[in-house]
This record gives sequence, structure tokens and C-alpha cells, in this order.
Amino acid sequence: MKLNWNKYKTIMNSEWKKYLFWFAHEHIDFREAEMKSILSMFNTDTNVSPNLKENPYWIINLPSETIAHQISSRAVCVKFCMELWANSKTLEELHSKLKSYPVTEIKKHAGKNKSFKIKVETFCKHFPQCEKVNKIEAFNYLPLEGPVRLNNPDTTLCYVEFYGLNPNDIPEKPYELFFGRWITSGQRDLIRKLSLKTRKFIGNTSMDPQLSLIMANQAQVQKGDIVLDPFVGTGSLLVAASHFGGYTLGTDIDFLMLHGRTRPTRITQKIREEDESIAANMSQYGIRSYYLDVVVSDFSYALWRTDMRIDAIITDPPYGIREATERIGTTKVNPVIEEHQASSHIPSKIGYDLTQIYTDLLSFSAKHLEIHGRLVCWFPLFRDQYSEQHLPTHPCLELIANSEQVLSNYTSRRLLTYKKIKDPKESDEVISTNLIDFREKYFALRNESRKEKRQKKAVEKAKNRELWEQNNKENAQR
Repeated sequence: MKLNWNKYKTIMNSEWKKYLFWFAHEHIDFREAEMKSILSMFNTDTNVSPNLKENPYWIINLPSETIAHQISSRAVCVKFCMELWANSKTLEELHSKLKSYPVTEIKKHAGKNKSFKIKVETFCKHFPQCEKVNKIEAFNYLPLEGPVRLNNPDTTLCYVEFYGLNPNDIPEKPYELFFGRWITSGQRDLIRKLSLKTRKFIGNTSMDPQLSLIMANQAQVQKGDIVLDPFVGTGSLLVAASHFGGYTLGTDIDFLMLHGRTRPTRITQKIREEDESIAANMSQYGIRSYYLDVVVSDFSYALWRTDMRIDAIITDPPYGIREATERIGTTKVNPVIEEHQASSHIPSKIGYDLTQIYTDLLSFSAKHLEIHGRLVCWFPLFRDQYSEQHLPTHPCLELIANSEQVLSNYTSRRLLTYKKIKDPKESDEVISTNLIDFREKYFALRNESRKEKRQKKAVEKAKNRELWEQNNKENAQR
């Protein structure tokens, strides 16, 4: 459903209501990018930029409950959404606001024949059930005439207390209080449904389902879209995109991976089963009809027709750490393949450095994406050397989101979202020459760290040896 926001604002201004979206407390840096992508996907311009790093909730004015349901039907970071009747920093003020809330609005959802329940949510603090009941009893002045039903009531009301973000410094009283009508849940159940623990076919680098779904949302995948992953691996990103109705295809240079013949990832599994494949994963989740195919291909060589167009590209290029960065090639000068060898020849491979990978990826996206189509990809880096100037750029692609996932004390990766704003020209140039060689530095630092540990261990061993000899000498003197 596409909305003319200004029209709604003019015609239905009196019907606008406040809604509160409550977020799960993980992947905090991804909340804003996901919400903005979903709002943009439904042509919903709120003119309000959410600051979702400081608080796990967002209060927004919407013209109808339908929009709240649309947002929640896609948002993976959202736990629940409710129509906000009152919010305050003190309990007294909250009750005062609720008492002045229009009774006619409350009775729309709380008539004599409508069952209800009130549930208590607390953030960063826990209470026993008896204390929660006492909190619920404090709202007995509300005009709720129907029967109480704890399972599947007609109306669910929510009382939420927010005690900040620091579990080591919980205040005596909450910082913020909220009360309203529960509308719907977000898509947190999908994380469990698509869990790698129960998935048929996985590998060492299979993407976590939550991040896969977030990527599909930031790519704005909708029913009927064509979605490509050029470094497809075991197809985790295809699963997420097809769940939202995208027709998916992928390529990868790893023949054994695409044919399910690599070493199993699960410790308890000795050999791969015969039917392990990306297609089997799609069948497992009932989305096989959205799966086009995967092709063994070297991304550095042109495979597709020049007029091929796709709606979105979501991918996690190899970094050279847990998977090789390779392309077809040879270090030999003027290599020759004899005619009798051609039918059985397996091409040799050479290194495919990150600079060239991202140059090819951005050039490919600029050429094959539809206008306003999106490229969503991961980019590895060293945290102390991060600068937005180090990110690859292309004149036809606008960087619209940039979220960080911390991997270690000194490394992280950023989820970059680009939107195609125009078609490319021959003179266009990808700027990626300032990229740091992530793989080379990663192993250099790891070797340096191991060397430091060995040196520290040797020093401690020498000290212990010295103390032991000194103790033996003292014992001998006695």
C-alpha cells in the first residue's frame, strides 16, 4: 500500500494517533537504518528522524493503525507496537494523563462484550508476579467493562516501565512510563523459524537469520522483486529475501559449496547428506517457488547480459579470513592449454583482493540495478582506522545507510546500503583504491598478538623458574 503522506496529513489530521515501537536490545546500530528503509518502502515519510541508539523505543504519529501493522510486518528489530494513550516520567502524571484520555476512545476497544487483559513490561529491571499484579490494580479506574481473559483477549493493554540501559546502575524509579493498547508484534519469531540450528544446509560463513532479514529489509525486497547474491555461499541471504517474496538467484566460485560437498560445519556431522543444498533450504521453509537458481561463476568475469536488470543485490563478499578470496587466473606468462586437455581442464585461481572485489561489485550494481534499486553489502575494517572516506564509492550509487557490527576489540564490519540514482557512463570511476588490505593486516596483527603472548608466557615461565630455584636454595640453607 503506497500512501500520499501530505494528503493523509491534510485530510485525516484529526485521526492521527501516537504509536510506540519497542525494540529488542541487540544490533542497536541497525535499528534506525531498518526503520527508515521500511518507512521509505511504504512511502511513509514521517519527517521525524528517530534516535534509536539512546533509547529502545520510538514514539511516532501515524494516520492509521494499518501503517503500524505494515511497519511491524517487516521490522525484525521491533518487539511490539502499541497505540500510546499516555506517557510520563512520573506515575502520578501518567495516571493524570490517562484519566483525561477520551473515554470514547477507550470504549472503542473495551465494551461490555469485549474481553481484555493488562500486561506489565519492564526494561532493565525485574519484578515478581505479585508486584506486577499490584501495578495492574492501580489502573482500576479505567472504564473497562468486559471480562478479563488472559489468553487471546479482544483487547490487550500494556503498561511499560523504562529503567535505563545500564543494568549495573538501576534507578529506584523508572525514567519513563508508558501505557497504551497493544497493536501487534514485530518479526522476532522469524529469527527462531529461520534458525541455523535447524536449517538443512549451512556452512562456516552462513549468515545469522536476524542480520539476513535486516539486509532484506534495507534492500526493500518486496513481492515480485528479482534479488541477486553474487557471493551466495549457502544461500542464507536468499532465504531471507524469498521470505519477503523476492525471486532469488545467486552465483559463487566455490563449486563444492554450491553442490553441498564441502566438509560439514556441524561437529556431530561426519559427511554431507545427499540432498543438502540451497534448494533444500528453500523447500524447508516453503519458499521454493521463489528460488530461481544458483550458478558456479567467477564474479570478476561478466556472466549476465548487458541489459539484465535486477531490483536488489544483497551480499557478504569474502574477506579472506574464513573463506578464500579467489578468482580465475594464473601467474604464468602466456599460458597454453593443449587441445586434448581442454575437456578436463580445471582453471587455476589467483588472489582476488578486496579493492578489486568492491570495485567490481559497485560497477556491477551501477550497471544492472534498476533506478532506485539497492545494493546492501558488508564491508570489513579495523575500528581504529575507520573513516567514511575509506568506504568505496561510485557516482551512480548513493550511500544511504552505514551500520556497524563489532567483531573484536580491533575489527568490525559495516553494513553498507547504496541506492542507484542514475545510469552509469563510461567515464564513471569506482573509488576503492584507499581500501586497507584487511586480510593482510588481520593476520599480521594476529601473528603479532600470538608473538606477544609467547613472549609474555616465556617471561612468566622464567620468573617462576627463578622463584623455584630461589626457594630450593633457601630450603637447602635451612
